[in-house]
Amino acid sequence: MLLSQLWQGGFVLNTQETLSDGAPLHVDLTETDRRIIDLLIAPSRAWFSPRFYGMENFPLEGPVLLVGNHSLAGGTDAPLLAHEILVQHDRLVRGLAENVLIDVPGLRDVLHRWGIVRGNRRNCTTLLEKGEAVAVFPGGGREAMRGKGQKYQLLWEGRTGFAKMAIQTGAPIVPIAMVGGDDIYDIVFDGDHPVMLPLRKAVEGLGLRSNLTPPLIRGLGPTLIPKPERFYYALGTPIDVSPWRDAEDLDEAAGELQVVVKKALEGELDFLLAERDRDRGRSLLGRTLGRFGL
Repeated sequence: MLLSQLWQGGFVLNTQETLSDGAPLHVDLTETDRRIIDLLIAPSRAWFSPRFYGMENFPLEGPVLLVGNHSLAGGTDAPLLAHEILVQHDRLVRGLAENVLIDVPGLRDVLHRWGIVRGNRRNCTTLLEKGEAVAVFPGGGREAMRGKGQKYQLLWEGRTGFAKMAIQTGAPIVPIAMVGGDDIYDIVFDGDHPVMLPLRKAVEGLGLRSNLTPPLIRGLGPTLIPKPERFYYALGTPIDVSPWRDAEDLDEAAGELQVVVKKALEGELDFLLAERDRDRGRSLLGRTLGRFGL
């Protein structure tokens, strides 16, 4: 298998037109696929009653890098947005999955069928070069395993890889803010708490960083059933990366672009938090009472 690479400013851009694990470069969903996805998403839509803002900011064609915040419920809130984009704009957002998911043979086939690939820089760059829409969450596992008092904070220190890929491929960046995912569970103990030491040691034993220790959480009452808080989504104005494309120092350019994207995303999060706080239908009880005009 041939691999050609372009080296610029210390960053390797893959021009290889294949993806790892045999994942397809482009996915055309069948009507059966769409019906199955609709059925799988329906319970979450009913439970979380999502609201979407700025959907007109999503490009209808060409490469686009969606950059969002990672929440405690990353496996629940992001699919709802991807589904809405599919329904409204008929574009499939390509997701980047953790290795632990892609390494499961049967599950890997299903994920590939619906456009999800192993989360690495080569796959992401190749998809953008082929004009696909790709979603990334720069905070990764560290942001998902957040501690108490860190709701909706962007933990992006040193995370500029997404900016480098956007600069190299010329893909515009659309900030995607998601609020609700940090509200459906309460953190009883975060990963740094002394009570969590055994789990922290187990995480380190797997070769992972200790700050990836998952918190102890609870949802409805003492259960892990998520609280039916409404989910809110906002797509920001696309950010054109062309001002950074001719930069002599790619690392410096990526750092500048990261700051711009982070500020834009924080602005969208502030907007959604304000919408949430004024929404009487934020909770299931509020939505139920609203149906009766109460």
